Amino acid sequence: DAIPLNEGCLKPITLIIPQACLLNPKSPAAVVAGNVETSQLVVDALFGATGRLAAAQGTMNNLTFGNARHQYYETICGGAAAGIDSEGHGFAGESAIHTHMTNSRMTDPEVLERRFPVHVIHHKIRPGSGGDGAFAGGNGSIRQLKFLENMSVALLSSRRAEQAFGLNGAGSGAKGEQRLIRADGRIEALDGLFRIDVDTGDAVEIKTPGGGGVGEA
Repeated sequence: DAIPLNEGCLKPITLIIPQACLLNPKSPAAVVAGNVETSQLVVDALFGATGRLAAAQGTMNNLTFGNARHQYYETICGGAAAGIDSEGHGFAGESAIHTHMTNSRMTDPEVLERRFPVHVIHHKIRPGSGGDGAFAGGNGSIRQLKFLENMSVALLSSRRAEQAFGLNGAGSGAKGEQRLIRADGRIEALDGLFRIDVDTGDAVEIKTPGGGGVGEA
């Protein structure tokens, strides 16, 4: 069809999704996070089927915390996939970025610390978490928040059991990890889906997944 020029516009495809399945549930099936989590994995599957793009981090790493006076929600960046462009050239994945869903700006540390009783210990690239290959997958990130009041903290995330796949013999991205660092120094591993109560001085650290690579190194 005649349409305005649109860089990257793809040919239309038809997706046939059976009724009453995971992607087309029937009430009263329990559903949550389809927009921020399930959609990520569906896009990875579709791109992977074309053989043009490895899997990205596959999650938004949805982190929430709050108490009676404060509530906050953020998503945390991770590794993008390596891929092959329209001319057959490979490219590496970007590090510490959102993919497929959004790349909205995170609250500046100075603003976050001024408005909420938290301290950003660090937010940095997670070295070596992208999949190896001729073109490496992007690295995830490491974000650690210390809480200055008692809080409830929750994480909704994916790619904690499975890794972001690589293409054409390349390596997979590292799985996500998370841990609770108590004020007295004790460390507790956490699941990718958790809700916990933290005390003043406790910290939570999130290591986001890396993206898959492309081609043998």
